[in-house]
Amino acid sequence: MKRANLYIGAVLVGIVILLGIISFFWMPFDPTQVSTDRLQLPSAQHLFGTDDFGRDIFSRILSGAGICLLVGIVSVGIGAIIGVPMGMIAAVKGGLFERFVMRVADIMYAFPAILLAILLAAARGSGSTWTAMVAIGVASIPAFARVSRASTLQVLNQDYMVASRACGTPRYVSIFTHVLPNVAPTIMVQGSVSFALAILAEAALSYLGLGASPDHPTWGLMLFDAQKSILVEPNLALWPAMFIAITVLGFNLLGDGLREILDPRLREQGQ
Repeated sequence: MKRANLYIGAVLVGIVILLGIISFFWMPFDPTQVSTDRLQLPSAQHLFGTDDFGRDIFSRILSGAGICLLVGIVSVGIGAIIGVPMGMIAAVKGGLFERFVMRVADIMYAFPAILLAILLAAARGSGSTWTAMVAIGVASIPAFARVSRASTLQVLNQDYMVASRACGTPRYVSIFTHVLPNVAPTIMVQGSVSFALAILAEAALSYLGLGASPDHPTWGLMLFDAQKSILVEPNLALWPAMFIAITVLGFNLLGDGLREILDPRLREQGQ
C-alpha cells in the first residue's frame, strides 16, 4: 500500500497519455465539424454524445487530451530548462549572485501565468496555445529554481562532496557526477506537480479566451462553451471537467508516489 499513490497516479496519467497519443492518429469525427445532431445522448455512434452545435464530444475530449499533454510538456520543459540551472548555479556560486537570483525568482512569483498570458496576448494581439504555454512555463521557473537550489545546497554539504573538493575535482565535474544525479529525483517530483498546475492553468486560460483557438478544442474551451447550455444539458460540462480532474489528480498522485519512493526520509518511515 506504500506505493498506492504511485500506481493510481500512473494509471490515471497513462489513460490521459493514451488518449493524447490516439488523438494524433485517429478521431471518430472532426472535433470542429458542425452537424444537425445537436445535444445527442451518449450512444454507439457518439460515445459521449454531442454538444449544442452537433460536434462529437468524445472527439473533442481526444483533441483536448493531445493539446493538454503538449501544453504540459512544453511549459514544464521551459520551467525546468531555465529554472533548474538557475537554482543550481545560484547554490554553487553563493554570495551576492545567489541572493540576486533568488530575488529575481521572487519577482517572477508576482506574475502568475494568467497575468503573463494577458500581457503576451496583448502584445501579440490575440491569445493562442503557444501564448499559454510560454506564460505557464515562465510562471513555473521560480518553483524549479527554488527546488533545485535547496536540493543542490543539501548535496554540497554532504561528506562525499567535501572529499571531492579536497581531492581537487573540478567544480563542473562534481556538478555533473554528484550534484545533478542527486538533484534529479526532486526535479522529477516538481515536474509532476508542475504538470498538474500547467493543465489547470491552461484550462483557465482557455476558459478566459487566452488559450487555444476554437479550431483547436481544449477542455477549458469546452467548459466555456458548455456554460450556455449547462442547465439544459449538464453532460456538456461533465466530460471536460471530469477529465481535467482525472488528469490533475493523476499527476499529483504520481508526484506524491515518486516523492515517497525517492525521498530517503519517507522511505525509512515506510519501512
